[in-house]
Amino acid sequence: MPHLGIPELLLILAIVVLLFGVGKLPQLGKGIGEGIRNFKSAMKDGGQDSDKKEPPSGNGSGDTPSSPR
Repeated sequence: MPHLGIPELLLILAIVVLLFGVGKLPQLGKGIGEGIRNFKSAMKDGGQDSDKKEPPSGNGSGDTPSSPR
């Protein structure tokens, strides 16, 4: 596997700056950081979040009428 040196990293950084612009880089970094954080917490939990979810509230769907007739 080829190793990435300083020239390659600078080229990748220049391409990212050209694509997204300097103003969008903080937002892009924040989004990537949140994604990594969510992924790590999901891996740590081991899928236990599915048990914690509440059932959907009765918002008109289902067999109970939303208003009396």
